[in-house]
Amino acid sequence: MNDDQLLRYSRHILLPEIGVEGQEAILGAKVLVIGAGGLGSPAAMYLTAAGVGTLMIADDDAVDLTNLQRQILHSAETIGRPKVESALTSLHRINPLARVVPLHARLEGSALDEQVAAADLVLDCCDNFATRHAVNRACVKHRKPLVSGAAIRFDGQVSVFDLRDPEAACYHCLFPEGEDVEEVRCAVMGVFAPIVGMIGTTQAAEALKLITGCGTPLAGRLLLLDGLAMEWRSVGFGRDPGCAVCGQGR
Repeated sequence: MNDDQLLRYSRHILLPEIGVEGQEAILGAKVLVIGAGGLGSPAAMYLTAAGVGTLMIADDDAVDLTNLQRQILHSAETIGRPKVESALTSLHRINPLARVVPLHARLEGSALDEQVAAADLVLDCCDNFATRHAVNRACVKHRKPLVSGAAIRFDGQVSVFDLRDPEAACYHCLFPEGEDVEEVRCAVMGVFAPIVGMIGTTQAAEALKLITGCGTPLAGRLLLLDGLAMEWRSVGFGRDPGCAVCGQGR
């Protein structure tokens, strides 16, 4: 690190759990964020501010007026622009030292596979089950840690699937694909703006913990937030040996 970096990241370096070695790990990390919306906004902002060396942010959508209530990467001036371009402008304003790679696409198939393989870890900040399951399959295939978050109405959830561990559960173990799960969207059900900030920020915290090796990650635990009561609770879960994605019989 040069003198500017030592000063910029000094409050992390002062933490004995992180120190110079941990901050160097952050500076060398490549993180893929899927979604530049309500969850991806705070997650990307904190990861960029923390000095993540390369942040790849993927989204195929454009900024809309209805996004501005909660998607804090964007502004009235960027309405109509691709979200990843708007994100690039905002993130460079936060930390011009960071390398941000905008991916204006809905990552799927070989493109998703390629980007997951190139990343050190992945943050799932999307808003639909099909993408979540596709991202999970790619992370299982390439043994990449996955930090998954979701938020709707006044409720949020976040968990870590550290797929570097062959005994770790994957997203499919917890939420099997094909089950009769209601797909709910902010556009229909609404969402309390600070909830996405709290979940997205928690995703960033878990990502930085994984990069630096500090603390205990949310692996094997689903953290649930009830925003109306402002209560957090943690629910444990394990790997499904019969899982169609990560199980022995796959």
